Amino acid sequence: MGRKRKGRDISGWLVVDKPAGPTSTSVVNKVRWALDAKKAGHAGTLDPDATGVLAVALGEATKTVPYITDALKAYVFTVRLGISTNTDDAEGEVLETCDLRPDDAAIKDALGAFVGETEQVPPQFSAVMVDGQRAYKLARAGEEMELAARPLWVESLLLIDRPDADHVTLEMVCGKGGYVRSIARDLGRKLGCLGHVRELRRTWSGPFEAGAGLSLEQIDALAKTPELDTHLLPLEQGLQDLPEVKATPEGATKLRNGNPGMVLAQDVEYGEECWASYEGRAVAVGRYKAGELHPSRVFNLA
Repeated sequence: MGRKRKGRDISGWLVVDKPAGPTSTSVVNKVRWALDAKKAGHAGTLDPDATGVLAVALGEATKTVPYITDALKAYVFTVRLGISTNTDDAEGEVLETCDLRPDDAAIKDALGAFVGETEQVPPQFSAVMVDGQRAYKLARAGEEMELAARPLWVESLLLIDRPDADHVTLEMVCGKGGYVRSIARDLGRKLGCLGHVRELRRTWSGPFEAGAGLSLEQIDALAKTPELDTHLLPLEQGLQDLPEVKATPEGATKLRNGNPGMVLAQDVEYGEECWASYEGRAVAVGRYKAGELHPSRVFNLA
């Protein structure tokens, strides 16, 4: 029998404005410690050198993580032109250099190729699995891999600043699984000048914004205090991209037991995924069928 995990049964979201340096996992561990939470996870990894919104799910909110992972996200990043690296960011070893510097018009023209339904090859130093191992572990061992291209939806990709001839600052809104480092690498190749990411910030992810997030210093200062709890956002924030239906009292009881329950719905189609609430709290996520929600996830909220 497994050892019972210690901590509070606390559910909700804490938005962190991650600084450069720590890993996403270390940030989650700090949040779990600060809140004395039994269970925590995050919705979308940020590289250690990246900054910005890291949404940490606690308790029952971890069941809503897939809906934030699938949501649109926005990144502002600076590309260093003229240099390619083995990691596609500033931490890697220089592979090639180039003296060509395209003008703004050429850059704006090239960006269009990356918008819409695209395919993207992940960086060699990434967490994708290759023969049961993480690609970055193989890359660190000196192995070169042929990584398969993956589909990516890019809502927009805009040039927002040109600090100097060597740098361009871009803003991208994209769906699940986008690698900003791959965008920088492929844009540099398309322009014929090479490129890598120098700075990267995730400004928002689904309903969560970096500007509303706590710094690690604030989390340290408020750790183990009731005041930190006041910064928790409700579990339901992670369900905003799904339509809501209202469970009847009897329906809520059945749903909490994992059975189909009666709900009141408007503008929801047969078979559509949605979430059911009762008295303002989430009860379950599932498929709507003929007046009932057939649950796939059930929330055990106090």
